[in-house]
Amino acid sequence: MKKFFLLAAIVSIFSFHFSICQAQMLDPAKVSCSVKETSATEAELVITVKLDAGWHMYSQHTDENGPIATSFEFTKSKDYALVGKVSEPKPHEENDPLFGCVVKSFEGTVVFRQKIKRLSQTDFTVKGVISYQLCNNGSCIPPEDHDITFKVKGASGEAAAEEPVAVAESPEAPENPETLENPEVPETPETPENPASQENSEESQSLLLIFLGALGGGIITMFTPCVFPMIPMTVNFFMHSSENKRKGRRQAWFFGFSIVFIFAVLGGVLSALLGPEQLNTIATNWIPNLIFFVIFFIFALSFFGLFEIKMPEKWINASDEKADKGGFIAPFFIALTTVLVSFSCTGPIIGGALVGLTTTAGADAETANRWVSLLVMLGFGIGFALPFTLLAFFPQFLKKMKSGSWLNTVKVSFAFIELAFGLKFLQMADIDQNWGLLPRDIYLALWIVIFGMWGFYLLGKLRFKGDDPVEHIGTGRLMIAIVDLAFVVYMIPGLWGAELKALSGFVPPMESQSFTIQKIVYEYSGNKGGQLPADRKYADKLHVPLGFEAFFDLDEAKAFARQAGRPIFVDFTGKNCANCREMEHYVWTDTEVKKILNEDFVMVSLFCDENTIELPENEWVTDDKGKTLKTLGRRNGYLQRSQFNMNAQPYYVIINADGKVLTKENYKYDRDVQKFIDWLNEGKNNFKK
Repeated sequence: MKKFFLLAAIVSIFSFHFSICQAQMLDPAKVSCSVKETSATEAELVITVKLDAGWHMYSQHTDENGPIATSFEFTKSKDYALVGKVSEPKPHEENDPLFGCVVKSFEGTVVFRQKIKRLSQTDFTVKGVISYQLCNNGSCIPPEDHDITFKVKGASGEAAAEEPVAVAESPEAPENPETLENPEVPETPETPENPASQENSEESQSLLLIFLGALGGGIITMFTPCVFPMIPMTVNFFMHSSENKRKGRRQAWFFGFSIVFIFAVLGGVLSALLGPEQLNTIATNWIPNLIFFVIFFIFALSFFGLFEIKMPEKWINASDEKADKGGFIAPFFIALTTVLVSFSCTGPIIGGALVGLTTTAGADAETANRWVSLLVMLGFGIGFALPFTLLAFFPQFLKKMKSGSWLNTVKVSFAFIELAFGLKFLQMADIDQNWGLLPRDIYLALWIVIFGMWGFYLLGKLRFKGDDPVEHIGTGRLMIAIVDLAFVVYMIPGLWGAELKALSGFVPPMESQSFTIQKIVYEYSGNKGGQLPADRKYADKLHVPLGFEAFFDLDEAKAFARQAGRPIFVDFTGKNCANCREMEHYVWTDTEVKKILNEDFVMVSLFCDENTIELPENEWVTDDKGKTLKTLGRRNGYLQRSQFNMNAQPYYVIINADGKVLTKENYKYDRDVQKFIDWLNEGKNNFKK
């Protein structure tokens, strides 16, 4: 039975390719705008983005290491005032190993809303810009600014109808050449069938998972050294302190209800203090994350036996005195005493549940349920009270429940886990402030040591205060040790740059790693680059994968290729293009591909989403719509659209120094290595001709 409890306590902690036609601009998003009057002086600007099947856009609240976030900007005016920020539906979240973080995205029809206060009595226009990046399984389109316009009625004394009063298509959507030849009647912007009900359904599922997670956390506390010894004592009180079993069971029910009530009250207080914005702050801001690291670290030291954390004796004694009274007052104060006495063990579990679950809700600050903390505490309270109540009805199980050294083993195991996961919060603060304290390799080294020591502890090679000598290793304990040490072995290659996809959401991004085995081999071979000029443009800010050298300006590449007598491999790419990284990771790393690119071509990487690099005025470009393009990314994007009628990345072109294309077709996203090699050879052979 002890082995089962130990096992339950610890284990519980624990393409198709979307093809695109050659020479065809992609327009996978339709933007429409409408206005919904909500009161005599307020209105809501509604921006609806309808995405083609297979395409997705990203949330406004993306990680700084992730893809480019959707953003909004509204022109200032005396006619209105913005109320709050743009709200969005709940995004789909997924750990992306290429970005090394959780990526939040939308598919289908996405509705954004911005509340405004109408300050003018006459009708007016609200103008703004939406910028977003679009991707599918094979392509990414760099962000462009799309104008959005709203016709708003002036403020009045009468409440307006709720139906949209103005609709305007975004004028910035690129034209499709095929539609010019076969004009069709423009579609009327479609309103989602019922976006509110869809959002509510997704939110309900999320809240159910939060509740079940908290419920499991409450049940786990049964096996902690603070709670487990109290079960026989508390249950026996209800079975023997009353003149009949029926009354004793009624008191047991009330005892369980009292525990749930106490946790629910605590959850209500936290909910009043922690609204959606505060939950989002907990998830992202460095100060709360640093505080949580300190809390987890202190609890870990306590579980290791350095000191004991417990509630003040006055509180516990006062509760004990009240429990001596009869009737239903006694069960309530016994419940209160149980909660107070078990605090040193339930505290870290409650903290972990609140942090882990509420930050998940807080990641989408606009749709997070304000009462998520109440839900967490309610679920935890039910899980905590459930064993006491059930055992009061089935007292025969008490005979099989014995305390012992195994409880201290569980306690120390919790300490190792608290210490490891506490580092996650320190890492979040480190990334937010760019301290550089926990790069990926150091973080992994700490986890390897922590989980390695836990494995040795389970095998009896380490002992702490309160542990008995381990003369024999039980089967359950051995299985946990095997799983733990296997996890340690799995992490070790990460020190030299292995991806560790199973941990992509827990470890720092690959970019923070100080060295990888690929870099060591590359430098040891003596191939440290130097074939291209060191002073080439933007080489201090832009980079290509290790093992390659490239220009970042097409004119420079053409001049060098003319002297070197080689064709030019043009790589239209993006810093936040996941599909570009996939091509580099799965195709460029092939030995033959790398040899051909390095020896037979001059490479130029044109980043189409690099809009932080400002161009000098003499390099500004005016596009076909009359806009002046002042950044490197916008100029590169316009070059791709105007010269090759394509706006998605990755996109590869082979040209000579005069700009002539050397292949029948240009190359889009396709991870077929042999197909890529054949295409490179076609361009190389045509250049020789």
